[in-house]
Amino acid sequence: MDIIISNSSNDPIYLQIVDQIKAMIMSGELAPGEALPSMRNLAMQMRVSLITTKRAYEELERDGFIETYTGKGSFVKAQNPELLREENLRQIEKLLTEAVDKARIRGISKEEMKEILDMLYE
Repeated sequence: MDIIISNSSNDPIYLQIVDQIKAMIMSGELAPGEALPSMRNLAMQMRVSLITTKRAYEELERDGFIETYTGKGSFVKAQNPELLREENLRQIEKLLTEAVDKARIRGISKEEMKEILDMLYE
């Protein structure tokens, strides 16, 4: 499993791990039932604290992307289509929020943003 950590990112390391694993699950790169590396192995591979990987796995489990069984490990959970749609919408909203913030700073109007969005959708 290839996870790339960026020290220049504003996101904490555990969140970078969460976002990348979610993306792999949502794209089908990680299939339902597929085993994830143990928290300890992932921490060693990435050279991060075990606490960091534990926090990432706990968040993934809380969000319904993985399930963890004591003594067996963590596995990709079969996804509910509504959950996937909600996660996709959340990610798009985050990106659009960044775009709107940059547009406001640069003096681009809401109407201009709508025109841009319309052009991109075509």
